Amino acid sequence: MLVTGAQGFIGSWLAERLLDAGARVVVPRRDVDPEARFVTDGVGDRCTVVLADLLAYETLLRVLNEYAVDAVFHLGAQTIVATANRSPLSTFETNVRGTYNLLEACRAVGVVGDPVKRVVVASSDKAYGGHEELPYREDFALQARYPYDVSKACTDMIARSYAMTYDMPVAVTRFANVYGGGDVNWSRVVPDAARALVAGKPPVIRSDGTPERDYLYVEDAVDGYLTVAGSLDDPAMWGRAWNGGWGEPLSVLEIVHRLIAAAGADVEPDIQGEGTPHGEIDRQFLDSTAIRDELGWAPCHTLDDALGTTYAWYRERLSGAAA
Repeated sequence: MLVTGAQGFIGSWLAERLLDAGARVVVPRRDVDPEARFVTDGVGDRCTVVLADLLAYETLLRVLNEYAVDAVFHLGAQTIVATANRSPLSTFETNVRGTYNLLEACRAVGVVGDPVKRVVVASSDKAYGGHEELPYREDFALQARYPYDVSKACTDMIARSYAMTYDMPVAVTRFANVYGGGDVNWSRVVPDAARALVAGKPPVIRSDGTPERDYLYVEDAVDGYLTVAGSLDDPAMWGRAWNGGWGEPLSVLEIVHRLIAAAGADVEPDIQGEGTPHGEIDRQFLDSTAIRDELGWAPCHTLDDALGTTYAWYRERLSGAAA
């Protein structure tokens, strides 16, 4: 199995789960991030880390052939909205070109040898853009406007076009905001709030606190990826897109209050913003009926338990770093 983005937050959890299940995992990497789990080139205990850039098609083709990859989880992406707004070109290159390079390599492998049997591509709830009607269903139009959202909508459509045009076992996930231990992108609300709480400071909210999102614990997200991958044994599922969320929209202020309670802290958030930050969508949440009814997936972790586990990870990691 090949997992792109295994140096990142969700990808590292997915790769670890696959390894724990006894799978052999190939992890392409471009840069060395000292914070990442999979950084050393070479073969480890069922895990092979290889130098391979998503922008290098020939290298991806070689990796798929050399390691006889039969399943691909494509989570590699530039994932930060603010970064995409500042640097749209690099975001489009990574998220859009990187996706079609990988899918074309998967297609080419199948033409000359053993085909890749399943490909799961991570889109996002952001691909929907803004809609007056909520929650989002899979049949809603993708009407993204901002650079990150557009890059994920392109990823989504490219993936489904490969499934439909070339009869490939590809499916797309549109998951909610994923949180959990291991996320060190401090621009996101949960990591930033947890870091402040570990330091004994009030979490800062950079909006007015009212924007609403659907939140999904990382282990439930991993279960979702594996569930969607398993569905691709059935050709009727090729080309499908699947929503996955916890199912209850929460404001930024509410999620921060719940994290404060999980931490047992006696502080109030420091609200420093007004309205919704530029480039963000005010209200987003998902209808996950299809994946629940057709594939049997549903989140297993309650919000408060998962936030408690998440805060414990940051407390251990950051307290140790401070010491």
